[in-house]
Amino acid sequence: MQKNKKIVILGGGTGTSFVLKGLKYFPVDITAVITVSDDGASTGRLRKEFSTPAVGDIRKVLSNLSTLPDEVRDVMEYRLSTYSELNGHALGNLILTSLIRETGSLKTSIEYLSKILDVKHKVLPLSEDCLTLMGETTDGEVIEGEEEITKANKKYSKFFYKEEPHVLPEVFKAIEEADLIILSMGSLYTSVMPHIICKDVVSAIKKAKAKVLYICNAMTQPGETDGFGVSDHVNVLEQYLGKDAIDVVIASNTVIPKEMLKKYETEEQKDQVPIDYENIRKGNYELIEDDLLTTTDGTIKHNSLKLSSVIFSYLMR
Repeated sequence: MQKNKKIVILGGGTGTSFVLKGLKYFPVDITAVITVSDDGASTGRLRKEFSTPAVGDIRKVLSNLSTLPDEVRDVMEYRLSTYSELNGHALGNLILTSLIRETGSLKTSIEYLSKILDVKHKVLPLSEDCLTLMGETTDGEVIEGEEEITKANKKYSKFFYKEEPHVLPEVFKAIEEADLIILSMGSLYTSVMPHIICKDVVSAIKKAKAKVLYICNAMTQPGETDGFGVSDHVNVLEQYLGKDAIDVVIASNTVIPKEMLKKYETEEQKDQVPIDYENIRKGNYELIEDDLLTTTDGTIKHNSLKLSSVIFSYLMR
């Protein structure tokens, strides 16, 4: 019997969890490696109070990988609305934090919660450390923390950690054994970047036999990627990974209604990421484009199953 091919996906919360929501239905073995440096909202408050790594992105990934009914996922994602200090906390964040306090390990806590949620794939934190992402702007200002980096609305010249990151050994093993390494869609600076500013992770990717696939974001992110095309995203990643490190890029060519684009531009300061063919041709990577977005519920998002189908088709070539 032929073994499933192995996929490693590196990313953060919403974007990565959305890819995994569809990819879990395909015959592959997935290892999701998730950032732990988020310091905003419920996650940030729990980090500060309990000195734990960030749990919010991990919660989203576990929720979307769960094979239990949607009602269970909804419970994990439920946010408390109350007058007390519990206000705004996601229930899944509280469960994960409690498990960390009990077990002393984020990795072990994820394993426990994976059993409870009947997750069939592996989820790993990038590190067990309480890491702080730092960004240096083009004018030399150093900004501390993911939330502040996003809020600052600045252009950045480099990113690094305040602390020396200790990446889990299992992360390197997963990369070494992978048949495909995916850099997930999501926040370029705060979901993907936290992985590739770790020199040991970059070294492992370079040594790996697997191809490297990047899923480009559908929309720009205010204060981070304003005015970026597909090639600009790739160029930023290859500043850290090395030139020609990315083998293939998936991008959406969906035609979005003009009124919806105008709404996003006005209300969220987001624009559709253009496929800038002329610049892409200068790169040394394959472009796979497809109609991958849905707009049926008044929001712009990837069709998770269709995106996963494109990934699986590439993997099985």
